[in-house]
Amino acid sequence: MFNIVMVHPEIPHNTGAAGRLALATGATLHLIEPLGFEIDDKAVKRAGLDYWKDVSVKTWTSWEHFETHLPNQARLFLLTTKSTHTYWDKKFQPNDYLVFGRETKGLDEELITKHGENAITIPMPSGSTRSLNLATSIGIVLYEAVRQNS
Repeated sequence: MFNIVMVHPEIPHNTGAAGRLALATGATLHLIEPLGFEIDDKAVKRAGLDYWKDVSVKTWTSWEHFETHLPNQARLFLLTTKSTHTYWDKKFQPNDYLVFGRETKGLDEELITKHGENAITIPMPSGSTRSLNLATSIGIVLYEAVRQNS
């Protein structure tokens, strides 16, 4: 139904948790290399429990490789703390791509600029924290997209 895109994920537990979210919602998990771990790492399997083998996972060698294989009408939503547009202001559609950056740096500025109209954020009170855990962020936005389309 939806596509979760993790650009250069660094922490296997977050990727395992994203895999469980993908499986639970019928989403496809896209992993953009380089990854900060091996895809068969025990930590990823442990975080994904025995479901990892059932997760629809696609691995891409680079953002460019991923981008060249997108359908013509693909809609990308980039999650970033650098946007003032909230995720709840968007109307998600099946097959949308929810794009998340790496845990330590987020998404590259050029990518955010290129897709600026679809750069969105999860609002938080100022001064509370810099950002949320990556897997938590994926869950919040993915389930809003699912809710809107159920």
